[in-house]
Amino acid sequence: MKSWRNPMISNRNQAKPNLYLVGFMGTGKSAVGRSVAERLKYRFLDSDRAIEEKEGREIRQIFDTEGEAFFRKLEKSFVESGHPKASCVVSCGGGLIAQQGMLKKIRSLGPVVCLLASPETVYERIKGNKKRPLLNVEDPMSRICELLSEREPIYKKAGTEVLTDGRTISDIASHVIRIYRSEARFWKADS
Repeated sequence: MKSWRNPMISNRNQAKPNLYLVGFMGTGKSAVGRSVAERLKYRFLDSDRAIEEKEGREIRQIFDTEGEAFFRKLEKSFVESGHPKASCVVSCGGGLIAQQGMLKKIRSLGPVVCLLASPETVYERIKGNKKRPLLNVEDPMSRICELLSEREPIYKKAGTEVLTDGRTISDIASHVIRIYRSEARFWKADS
């Protein structure tokens, strides 16, 4: 659980908390995260890419050989011990916070912003991308709607929401930075 400190006490000497971007696939977490990290001069981490690097194979291959449950364990390991705890922008895989306890865990590590997009926008952004194992189905649009419906309650609880439909990466990144700075001013990492 996060702790809040007195805003009158300077935090200049404190490490800056990570910013966690969550939301469904295709909402812009990676593109926006890179832009935010560059502007803040933070390190950018993508949980999916970090897992692929550690495992030496693509997520699609992990799903095909070990299954989704194994992949979810890898996500949990990444959150619990696989990344720095300060001055990073972390793009979380779309299903990461849907796991029991994961939202609570990342909220204890830093501010969380949830990027949202309509099913139509998600489809337009990811159609033709074969690296999305959950959408390698006959009717991807129906699957997007089904998964969004399942995950919407947890996304709504995740953190400040930012709609990405029809907006530029630069505009979204600016909005996310304003949210982060507002929340990070009062952030104190749990000890």
